[in-house]
Amino acid sequence: MTAADRLTDALYGLGWSTVKKLPEPVAVRLGTSVADLAWKQRGKGVQRLESNYAHVLPDATPERLRELSRAGMRSYLRYWMESFRLPSWSEERIRTGFDVKDLHHLTDGLASGRGVILALPHLANWDLAGAWVTTELRTPFTTVAERLRPETLYDRFVAYREGLGMEVLPHSGGTAFGTLARRLRDGGLVCLVADRDLSASGVEVGFFGDTARMPAGPALLAQQTGAQLLPVTLWYDDTPVMKGRVHAPIEVPETGDKAARTSVMTQALADAFATGIADHPEDWHMLQRLWLADLDPAKGPS
Repeated sequence: MTAADRLTDALYGLGWSTVKKLPEPVAVRLGTSVADLAWKQRGKGVQRLESNYAHVLPDATPERLRELSRAGMRSYLRYWMESFRLPSWSEERIRTGFDVKDLHHLTDGLASGRGVILALPHLANWDLAGAWVTTELRTPFTTVAERLRPETLYDRFVAYREGLGMEVLPHSGGTAFGTLARRLRDGGLVCLVADRDLSASGVEVGFFGDTARMPAGPALLAQQTGAQLLPVTLWYDDTPVMKGRVHAPIEVPETGDKAARTSVMTQALADAFATGIADHPEDWHMLQRLWLADLDPAKGPS
């Protein structure tokens, strides 16, 4: 492990061990202060955030993009402050911390016994939404986590999410898809963050007027298992309560081969994600390259 890896692991460990002990108003102020400091330094992440927002709001002035990136960094740090504190939240705090619209799409899908796939973009706090599902609905689910460096940091994230009631599978290794399919065939719930392809072999979609790649997994799982595929979008407002919406099911097309059906379904997911991102762009925490025009062909997503 390099010195940088050890420092990264130590900082995240400090967050989970220390931030969760702070009074909530103190944690909120700390998150805002860290966000503003990072925004003023204009590192690569902030610059990429502004570049991505320029795709979402092509007519925005540089001043507007700067304002939006500041709000975006504050939203991003709110996510981290909440995530560091979630393991110490009471069940009542988790239940009251999330207000979701059109929940019947999820509850009806679970009641059908077909299995349900929830697909989300990097909006607001998907970990809080997951904790709400396991707490309020008493429904466990399976998800996938990208392998992180150092390995000890990945282990921290797995332990954190398992502590919130999630089954976590590694993104790499090739076995995750089969396990997810088995959970769905048993009538279970699978939740996937699905607005950025990590394999460089995803499905090309139209997204805010340009071409991006998104994972084929959600659409393929729905086709293979018969599970319902439901997009979910999240956002913050000026209250401590996160908001969300479960969108209507994305149906498997009746015509076309597997590749064509996957393309249609993934585009429908992208369209649902775009509605949520357009309404609340500051809560979209995409600090990496996404659109094909922005990618380095030699390196893929970064």
